[in-house]
This record gives sequence, C-alpha cells and structure tokens, in this order.
Amino acid sequence: MTNGPEPDRLDELQARIDALKKASRPEPAVVKNFGAADQGWRMVIELVAGLMVGAGLGYGIDLLLGTLPIFLVVLTLLGFGAGVRVMLRTAKEIQDKNARGAAAADEGEDDGKRG
Repeated sequence: MTNGPEPDRLDELQARIDALKKASRPEPAVVKNFGAADQGWRMVIELVAGLMVGAGLGYGIDLLLGTLPIFLVVLTLLGFGAGVRVMLRTAKEIQDKNARGAAAADEGEDDGKRG
C-alpha cells in the first residue's frame, strides 16, 4: 500500500465535483423580446423626456436671465426635435431587428424545403 492518494479515486472525485458544479450553475439570462406596446411606450417616453428636458432647461435659463418666454420656447422646440430624432432612431432599430428576424425565418423555411 502507498501512503499517497490513489489517482483513480482522485479522478473520480474530480468528475463528481465537476458534475455538481455544472448542475448548480444558474441558467443564463434570456433576452426578452419586447412587444409592440412596450416599444411604443418607449418611443412616447423618449419624446416626452426630450420635451421635459428642453422645457426645464429653457425655464431655468429664463428665470436666471429674466427673459421668461424666449429660452423656454426655443429649448422646448429643440427638446421636441431631439425627442423626435431619438424616436426615429428607435423606430429604425426596431425595423432593422424585424427585418433581420424575417430574413432568418425565410432562410429557415428555405432550408426546410431543400431537405
């Protein structure tokens, strides 16, 4: 008999440890596909946020300078423009994502017809 650990038993123990680690590993997070209503609300919030930031900055500058309607109107319009721009960018992202999904679905159907 040897005084050291047996290599076969160590290998068996290591395999059991690896199996337990793999079994207790959490599942990876699944990316949620947002529905049309969620995407619509996102765009509405982007528009309103642009308006609010513009109006808030304009009102604050007007209070500091004593020129009440000038900066309020100008920065509110700029905020509206920024909100519309962000909304259009979001709409383009959604459209591109849907186009990629449709293209992938078409490829899957083509592969199924060939087989």
